[in-house]
Amino acid sequence: MGAASPFSLAGSVATVVGTSPNIGTGIALRLAAAGARVACVDRDEAMAKRAAEEVRREGGEATAVACDVTVEQEVVDAVRAIASELGLIDVLVNGSVVYLEKGIREMSLAEWRSQLAVLLDGTFLFTKHVTAALIDAGRPGCVINLVSTAGHQGEPGNIGYTTAKGGLLNLTRSAAVELAPFGIRVNSLTPTATDPGEGLERGRRWGIQGVADAHVTALRAAAAQVPLGELPSPSDYGDAAVFLASPAARMITGTDLRVDAGSLAKYWRVKPAPPAPS
Repeated sequence: MGAASPFSLAGSVATVVGTSPNIGTGIALRLAAAGARVACVDRDEAMAKRAAEEVRREGGEATAVACDVTVEQEVVDAVRAIASELGLIDVLVNGSVVYLEKGIREMSLAEWRSQLAVLLDGTFLFTKHVTAALIDAGRPGCVINLVSTAGHQGEPGNIGYTTAKGGLLNLTRSAAVELAPFGIRVNSLTPTATDPGEGLERGRRWGIQGVADAHVTALRAAAAQVPLGELPSPSDYGDAAVFLASPAARMITGTDLRVDAGSLAKYWRVKPAPPAPS
């Protein structure tokens, strides 16, 4: 009998926080396919249930939990409920997000605080309470924080989102160093503009209205601007999350895995093509 695959998550309990039909559910499906039992967490209970149903439809084991990630007691209750039903969480994917595209001149202080609370407070709270349970049990684990190419570069008119995503990069590094002695690895995963096909198809099955046609058109155009010539899908992010959570990545912590089709490697300046040989 051959050795177990270093990419297997059999026996793991994974929690994905933020389960839209796009990136979050794409990651949940891949974690389940690798053998993890999966908890789908979202503030919208219907969204969490649809994601869990999607996992079960593909043959995985999943549960759904509704949680406002900005309320600490709800996070504590969610972590306990998942542990009671599936077992101790040892893989955590933090993807809580709210989109509010406003610049520094338009955004109110209340809007700023609300957006940062979801992205930063939610990641802080879930990481704090999931890893505390692991430490108490003497168990290793893995945390994956979803960032964005917008967290690495300035984006006008999106001050709250880009600031929070940039903050997650250093939250990841700081937590990785602090939790390493307990065998808990903390990494981030950077998506970019995402091919809309997979998420739109799931959304149609769920009865959810998709993004505007103009946005889809813009994403299709963006594919020509990245070095690989196509945009990643949610499943591509899911495969990367499986790797980071698996024994194959046992010596990787405090780093950022970019699944961005080369976006951040590309120099900003567009230079004219060299003249054709005469």
